[in-house]
Amino acid sequence: MTNLSIIFELQNVRKIYKMGTERVVALEDISLTFEQGKTYCLLGTSGSGKSTLLNLLAGLEKPTSGSIKFKGRPLENLSEKQLTLYRQGYIGFVFQSYNLLPTLTALENVTLPLIFRKIGSWKRKKAALKMLRAVGLGNRWQHKPHELSGGQQQRVSLARAFVNEPQVIFADEPTGNLDTRTTYEMMDLITGMARTRGQTLIIVTHDNEISEYADQIIQMRDGLVESVKENAARQTPVIQADSEKNEEGITKNEENPDNITDNVVADSSNAAESVGD
Repeated sequence: MTNLSIIFELQNVRKIYKMGTERVVALEDISLTFEQGKTYCLLGTSGSGKSTLLNLLAGLEKPTSGSIKFKGRPLENLSEKQLTLYRQGYIGFVFQSYNLLPTLTALENVTLPLIFRKIGSWKRKKAALKMLRAVGLGNRWQHKPHELSGGQQQRVSLARAFVNEPQVIFADEPTGNLDTRTTYEMMDLITGMARTRGQTLIIVTHDNEISEYADQIIQMRDGLVESVKENAARQTPVIQADSEKNEEGITKNEENPDNITDNVVADSSNAAESVGD
């Protein structure tokens, strides 16, 4: 019987890249579990395998062997179409380089995840503006990225990641381009928002100070998990996320009948038919 508090379960995961005649082992025999509502840090130097692990959890790559389950369902069995729906419905991303579209305003950048889910114009603008207010940019919604500071651009990126009310937030070196003061402000904001909303937050970093914001620190080296440390000082009660509806009344997959948690075992032809309904 599946433990409902476990959102990701990895069993003996390996990832090998072929480069000509060479085989590069990026991950070797990784077995981990991630619980709903907790904050995790994948900590390690460049080449440790932390970013590869994040890509596998996000469904951007598939493992060479082993299993990665999301809420009890194996991601490696999903088609590319199903993986896209998985990311759209359940995942939010925060990047080091912000990845904002330069020709769009802050509001327009934040609405993008909702456009992909075919949410109506009025509802997505209302949700985006509310999220911009939550990150302290309610009066900057008409500004384009070049009119914002680095810290403000990252706040827009945060708003975009959270606007869809995803169950999981992936943050890949989220403060790498920020000064020390802004780094602490950003980490307080992102971890506070995730905890309040009961979302699982997985941070990738090489910075030991950033790792202290996590409930659990997963130290990686040379494709292996070197240690897993509980951070008692940061532990907080887990708030279960509402997987059905967010504050703006946007129901999960209301425009997307191909529900990942129900249909990941369906064959690709059934998935294609359900998308077309």
